[in-house]
Amino acid sequence: MRTPLTLCVLLAGFLVTGCQPVASPLAGVIYNQTKYGDVATTNSNAAKEGKACAYTVMGLFAGGDASVDAAKKAGGITEVASVDHSTLNILGITADWCTIVHGK
Repeated sequence: MRTPLTLCVLLAGFLVTGCQPVASPLAGVIYNQTKYGDVATTNSNAAKEGKACAYTVMGLFAGGDASVDAAKKAGGITEVASVDHSTLNILGITADWCTIVHGK
């Protein structure tokens, strides 16, 4: 009797946490749109911004290039001032994770 109950609890836990397929400092099961800072340098000149994103569909399929290098290329940045990230998750069906680089 105890084993089926344990399995049900574990399954329920996986179903609830499975709705958050992207990294974020906050968890929103139905909807999550968060922007948060990651790294800052002493370079204060941040006239340009570059953004690179990756995506996932239901946590089953994923693709994209959300690297700092891809964001630097997208913004034409050679010197990084700061790196931020943003996430968007809708019902665990679709999610985006982006790297945002500021610099010159």
